[in-house]
Amino acid sequence: MSTPNKDIDKVEVRLKWDPSTTGEPAHDLDIIAGPYTTDDPYGSPAYLVHFDSRSPDGTITLNRDSRTGQGLGFDEIMTIELDRMAETYARVIVGIAIQQRDGRKTFGDIQRTGVQILEGYTSLSESDFSEVSGATAAVVAVFARDSSGAWTFHSEVRGFDGDPDEFAAAMGSRTPGD
Repeated sequence: MSTPNKDIDKVEVRLKWDPSTTGEPAHDLDIIAGPYTTDDPYGSPAYLVHFDSRSPDGTITLNRDSRTGQGLGFDEIMTIELDRMAETYARVIVGIAIQQRDGRKTFGDIQRTGVQILEGYTSLSESDFSEVSGATAAVVAVFARDSSGAWTFHSEVRGFDGDPDEFAAAMGSRTPGD
């Protein structure tokens, strides 16, 4: 599904999930963003922003990081300032990955998962990952620059099965319809 929203300036990606039950290894989900250049819009990202990092130019920032899902409301929040991004970037892909260090976990294994993408107070997209419950990671948003230079938003939840490193390497690849 895509939206007719154009010229998007600044978005917030918010992720939530319930902690694991007592005695079980912690559920650790991460927001990952990767900008892709005009020279290689479907290849490798120019860089990745995820836990303990931010973009070199400060346009993508992880404001809140959680390794357990404990707390009220959204556990991780990332801000993406598209209006400040250099013209060399054609796409920004945002995904969610589940850490797999304590055995395979899918979205269906974790209670009350949810992602919300906002521009100001406007909700661009929301998902509970039910459509990809067997996946270990998912692309949740594609921001693309059109021929006029304006950013557009394409809402998609596309599942992936693999560890976070494999997902990060493949999340910007072409999909049917691209």
